[in-house]
Amino acid sequence: MSPEVKLLAIDTATEACSAALAIAGTIRMRYEEPGHGHAERILRMIDELLVESGTALAQLDAIAFGRGPGAFTGLRIAAGVAQGLAFGAGLPVIAVSDLAGLAERALAESSADAVVACIDARMAEVYWGTFRRDAAAGAVALGPERVTSAVEVALDASAAGHAAWIGAGTGFGAYPDLGARLGLHENAVSAGLLPRAREIALIAQREFQAGRTLPAEEACPVYLRDSVAVPSRP
Repeated sequence: MSPEVKLLAIDTATEACSAALAIAGTIRMRYEEPGHGHAERILRMIDELLVESGTALAQLDAIAFGRGPGAFTGLRIAAGVAQGLAFGAGLPVIAVSDLAGLAERALAESSADAVVACIDARMAEVYWGTFRRDAAAGAVALGPERVTSAVEVALDASAAGHAAWIGAGTGFGAYPDLGARLGLHENAVSAGLLPRAREIALIAQREFQAGRTLPAEEACPVYLRDSVAVPSRP
């Protein structure tokens, strides 16, 4: 991957709020866990990163955002901010899965081969997906992202017996018996781990190199729940 890909990444899908600026192989990040007030914080973070690096939006190659799944309001904030900035600067956008971002972070902070990324979705459900480690491609999805009850979360059958698994995300905190039911050791579960803009940026750099960008008007959240009126995109 070329270190010359320059992009801004933002994420407001969960309790965490973060922005990251990737330039010349380095990533600067602002990260907070305020629980609310994401709209004001994300704009401040973006401004701080651009001023600190002496960079104008128009000098970037793209703007990436965590497209979900996650909190409805948070997803709308990220998509709206990304779309507005991209329109103003004439840049494409890159929509990145928050479950993939969470998995990327979990694998980077461990030596595991695979991860169950699981975010509390409220309403007695969780958002989840399974991912494997790949030296070149980072966290690679083993199946589709889902929203189900916690009892339906499962390891990917093709890798369940052949990989060292970990669990990551607030879904494990909301359902403390989930890790044990999946056969994960207590130390192999990081229930407090949240998606961050740093990993959104890393994934977005690979997406940009592969030519997977979107015009600004297509910056849309992915909710997973069918009952949400706003349409989702794959």
